[in-house]
Amino acid sequence: MEELLEKVEKALDNIRPYLEADGGNVRVVEVTEEMVLKVELLGACGSCPMSTMTLKAGVEEAVKKAVPEIKSVEAVNTLDETV
Repeated sequence: MEELLEKVEKALDNIRPYLEADGGNVRVVEVTEEMVLKVELLGACGSCPMSTMTLKAGVEEAVKKAVPEIKSVEAVNTLDETV
């Protein structure tokens, strides 16, 4: 599992500069037994109305391309949950 997390972090490192450019970032929370990556959207990403699109089009795509074992990516703190 540790090797898997390293691959995930490397994939996230490739897109972090784009998130940081908009004042945000992403942190790995866990990988479930079902191979779902749970992340926390940080900074501006946590409250951005486009965060769901960023998560699916950016984060999930990058992670699944680099780590095909990951089935999906979910944010634990999307805007919908904080309203």
